[in-house]
Order: sequence, then C-alpha cells, then structure tokens
Amino acid sequence: MRITVLTGAGISAESGLATFRASDGLWEQHRIEDVATPEAFARDPGLVLRFYDMRRAAAAAAQPNAAHKALARLAAHHDLTLVTQNVDDLHERAGSPRVIHMHGALNRACCAACGHRWPAPATMAVTDFCPACSRPTTRPDIVWFGEIPQHMEEIWAALQDADLFVAIGTSGNVYPAAGFAQHAGRNGADCLELNMDASSNARDFDRRILGPATRTVPDWVDSLIG
Repeated sequence: MRITVLTGAGISAESGLATFRASDGLWEQHRIEDVATPEAFARDPGLVLRFYDMRRAAAAAAQPNAAHKALARLAAHHDLTLVTQNVDDLHERAGSPRVIHMHGALNRACCAACGHRWPAPATMAVTDFCPACSRPTTRPDIVWFGEIPQHMEEIWAALQDADLFVAIGTSGNVYPAAGFAQHAGRNGADCLELNMDASSNARDFDRRILGPATRTVPDWVDSLIG
C-alpha cells in the first residue's frame, strides 16, 4: 500500500514545541508576520535571525514522541512518503528514513544568492558568508510567508499515487497543504485525519480519529502493521 502522510504542528506539540503562532500572535512584541517574511529579513535581519536562533534551540532541546516513532515504524512496513509542514527534525531523530520538509528546516542555512544549503550553526549572524559563493547572503532555510513551499512537484506526485492519505496534527488553514486531501481523494485515495479536533477542511476526509497524536498515531500504525 502506498501511503502519503502530512504532519503539522500538532504532532510536535506533545514534544514541548509550541505551535508556530503564539496564542497572542506576538514574539517580543513583534507580529509573527514581521519576523517571517522576506520583507522583514530585508528590514531587520538581526531580529529575524534571533527569532530563528530561538526556535532552533527549542527544537534541538525537544525529543521525538510516540507519534514520531510510530511513523518511523510504519516506514519499515509500507511504501511511505512523509511530508511535514514542521521545520524541526523530530521525524528524522525518531528514525524516519526520509522526510520532505515543505516549509524548510531550522537546522539548515541557505544562500539567497546561489541557493546552496548547509547545516545551520546554533547562532546565525548577518555577516555569515555562503561557503559556496562567499557572498554575505546567508538566511535560514525556511519558507517564509509569501514564498513557495519546497518540493511541491514531488509532493503532488506522491498525493496522486497514494492509496491512503493521512493528515496528522494539521489545521487545514494553510495552502497548499490544505488542498492535499482533496487532491489525493480525487485520485482515488482514502483520506484519514488524525487530529485533536476536526480541521478546517474536515469535509475533504473520509474519516477521522480524534485525540492526542501520541495516542492516535501509534494505535493507527499498530492497526496497519500488527
């Protein structure tokens, strides 16, 4: 069986990582949009880098939970394409062999000039040079508001070929990910949602299992692999 799984912030929340947007939508009295756009980086790169240094440290301190580990087990038994909206590396540290990060990754830096990518240091500076082209055009390898998510051709292909599409811990508010269930369903996939509450695009799913990811994901994986 070919399975495509999309994970969102809900799967990492139980590892202690807050969802991207704080409850008041602010970080150090700045709107999240003001530290997560190309315009924000051009206006105040130091502020933006400090925000991502903080997020990088939080992700490094977090540990994979039972839901991350269950998906790693699933990959050993089925043809699994694992796509995540998350920028942490908890799936990898749980043992998943390959993870498609559609919104980038906190542990990578990239060059805005030549596109080269490399492991990000714990602290990034405005004066950091690209190791490939030597230009001072380093930025976090993160998809900001207004930018195109990464690996979309590969993701659309996996959705089209899937027998089963599963969304875990996603809000259903952010496109293009919010359209994945509809696309997979049009191509014949069974669509399942695992979430604390029904998502905004709940109508696109054939069925859902509600509850915390650390319970629902292991139970679901066990039902598939025995």
